[in-house]
Amino acid sequence: MSQRPLFDPSRVPPEPPPKRGRPDEPLSVRQVNELVRGALQAHLAPTLHVVGEIGDVSRPASGHCYFTLRDDGAEISCVLWRSALSGAKVPPQQGMQVIVSGALDVYVPRGAYQLIVRRIEPRGAGALELAFRRLVARLEAEGLTDARRKRPLPAYPQRVALVTSPDGAALHDIVQTLRRRFAAMDVLLMPVRVQGEGAAQQIAAALETINRLADALGGIDVIIVTRGGGSLEDLWAFNEEVVARAIVASRIPVVSAVGHEVDVTVSDLVADLRAATPTAAAERITPDRAALLERLSRDAARVSRAMRQRCAAHRAELRRLLAAYPLARPLEPLRQRAQRLDEALAALLRAAAARIRHAQHRVRDAAAALERTAAGTLRRRLLARVDAAPRRFELAHRRLLARERRRLDDWTGRSVRRGPERVIGRAEERLQQLMQRLLAGATALVARGRMRLESLTQAAAAHDPQHILRRGFAVVKDARSGKLLRSITDVREGLRIEVHVADGRFKATADDPAQPRLFD
Repeated sequence: MSQRPLFDPSRVPPEPPPKRGRPDEPLSVRQVNELVRGALQAHLAPTLHVVGEIGDVSRPASGHCYFTLRDDGAEISCVLWRSALSGAKVPPQQGMQVIVSGALDVYVPRGAYQLIVRRIEPRGAGALELAFRRLVARLEAEGLTDARRKRPLPAYPQRVALVTSPDGAALHDIVQTLRRRFAAMDVLLMPVRVQGEGAAQQIAAALETINRLADALGGIDVIIVTRGGGSLEDLWAFNEEVVARAIVASRIPVVSAVGHEVDVTVSDLVADLRAATPTAAAERITPDRAALLERLSRDAARVSRAMRQRCAAHRAELRRLLAAYPLARPLEPLRQRAQRLDEALAALLRAAAARIRHAQHRVRDAAAALERTAAGTLRRRLLARVDAAPRRFELAHRRLLARERRRLDDWTGRSVRRGPERVIGRAEERLQQLMQRLLAGATALVARGRMRLESLTQAAAAHDPQHILRRGFAVVKDARSGKLLRSITDVREGLRIEVHVADGRFKATADDPAQPRLFD
């Protein structure tokens, strides 16, 4: 399948002149203008290169640029469409000497011919210098060359991206310098054109691509925009506004190393760091391996000395602590607290025994009262429980003391393994808890004994015969045998009886209850 030929505007035939009728037939104004346009296109080359000075410049809201190109004796109107203006090296400025390339055309509605400019270039170094100064002034007005805006470079970058030509000497110089100074650094190359048509757009696009794909590439620490030396025209791609704004928009620090030390470009002014040469750029972003190793050696020696001094200080502090009383005799505080526990338990037992003896005295008094009231069965049961209470209390306290001594011995054994301070603190806390529990238990036991004794005393008082006698009852006994008279059948005529009342007793003689009396 054959490939279609590329479009060539020069091969397009000019529009045929409008058909005329008779030679003396009049023409319209538009027809005349179209005749002129056709003649120009038929007899002039499709591209003209014109040298001159830019005159009046107009840029309406449409974005197109209209200006005049003149020399000493004439001028011509020119049109630079918006699409062509965006790719111009420098925007048209009044008084600038330029070389424009384009085609001559006629604007039919007005009957004026004009040059349709497709390309505009400054003429000579003076024009380029003027364009350079004007762009720098505009960037300075925006604050883009201010040193406060520029960011510091990382001290130890791990990955650097190079925006340069793959065939230039700048790439070789940077790679050799990086290998010599810091071989561990990764280098990524973004190949671009560094001079000629479209070079500025490629450089700007490369900067945008690196920033967009930095995370996917594993992170970029710094970007170097570089090329070797050359004339002002050769370096002009780095003076383009599109490159300057791409460097400013980069979120990654940018180093500009364009040309030789005497060459200064717009990219140098807006970059975060300007290097005189590509080799200097590689040296500025990397640490010197020899100097770094020497510094690491000094730091390692300083850290080693500091660690030795600190270890010696800690060793002396450890010896002092080991020689101190609690650590030299770790079990001594525990033994002292164990002795205090024994003394406290002994004092508690003595106090409990005194309380028990006092309770026993009160119980004996109550038992004597019960003995007097002849409540024998209840008395014997209560006395048996009261007599057994001290023994039960003693056995319970002995078991408690034995259990706590076993726990104390267990704590003593663990203290050797766990350290004295922690065990001593726990033993002292446990000692306080035990003393509180023993005191609370003894107090509760005595309180319960007291309550029980009061209950028994009240029960015994309720069964006391004296209480019954005070209510009006009496106890009647046989005066001779002392037998209680419980039934009327026990009474006979003339029986001597002894009557017990609340405040004493008296004797009397009983009548036969079965014999009626004369005066009844």
